[in-house]
This record gives sequence, structure tokens and C-alpha cells, in this order.
Amino acid sequence: MSVIEYDPPERFVVGTVGPPGDRTFYLQASDGHRRHQIAVEKVHVGVLAERIETLLDEVGGLEGGVAAAVGSADNAPLDTPITEDFRVVALSLAWDEERRVVVIECHDHDPDELAEEGDPQGEPLVGGPSTLRVVLSPAKARAFARRCETVVSAGRPSCPFCGGPLDPEGHICPRANGYRR
Repeated sequence: MSVIEYDPPERFVVGTVGPPGDRTFYLQASDGHRRHQIAVEKVHVGVLAERIETLLDEVGGLEGGVAAAVGSADNAPLDTPITEDFRVVALSLAWDEERRVVVIECHDHDPDELAEEGDPQGEPLVGGPSTLRVVLSPAKARAFARRCETVVSAGRPSCPFCGGPLDPEGHICPRANGYRR
């Protein structure tokens, strides 16, 4: 298993490629000499933002100061060229109590299944599962979560009746019984 670690990254952002309705979401981590892009689903981005905010609010309530931490926003587009290193299957989020940082792990496999199967020889698998681990300060994590929320909400507008996404041509709304206006 290969672990790609950014502790801390110079830049960790979410962005999209493509028009609304046909966007591909990417997480991009970089430092001075390397950059990795991983594809994620829109729902992953939304849930990750929500969980980071919740985690920081809980930790801030216990320790003070973390909840108010706000980092400077990185609103620049993704760096190009964009090449997909792997597609995310599972995400994990943790708070490192000792260092007081947020740890985000993006896996191209289910970590629970890998732990159950294990490698019989205990050797690392060459070309096997990959994990991207990013360590962020609370301020950077809060800024990242806010960018996630902005990117997710920048998609197609919602139908006022059913809440489903509207295509430029409209859509067949189940609440309107399929009637097109």
C-alpha cells in the first residue's frame, strides 16, 4: 500500500472540471516539488465539509479557540494539468490531539476490507491500494471546508418544486407529475 503524505501541504483545495451537471470533482494537494489530484464524488465533498465543520466546532467547544479559527480563503482554480492519480472510495477524518491538527485520508479502497484481508507475507503491495493523507491546521481546515461548500453549491440550480437539479433544457419534475412548463 502506498501512502502519499502532505504534512502540511502548501496547497490543498477542491475544484471541478466541466460544466454544471457534468462536473468532475478533484481534491488537489501540492507542495514545492510535487502535486497529486484525486477524483471524488460531489457527495464526498459535501460530507467532508460538513464533518470538518462539526469536528472543529466540537474540538473548539472542548479546548477553546479552534471554533473561531478562520484561514485565508484559497479561491484560485486548480493547478493544471490535471491528471487523476486515483478515484476516492472512502474518506476518513481525524483530530490529532497531540499536534492539534486535522488529518484527512482519501483511500482508493475500503480500509476495513484491506485490514480484514491483509497481506499474507506482511509485505507492502507494489502498485496496490493508495492513500492520500493531508494534515491541516484548524484554520486551513476551516477554509478548506468553506471552499468545499462553495464548490458544491456552484452547480445547477435546484427545481423549486422537487429540489432536483435543473438542466439548461429544464427537467421532468415528479412533483408536477411529469408535466413540462
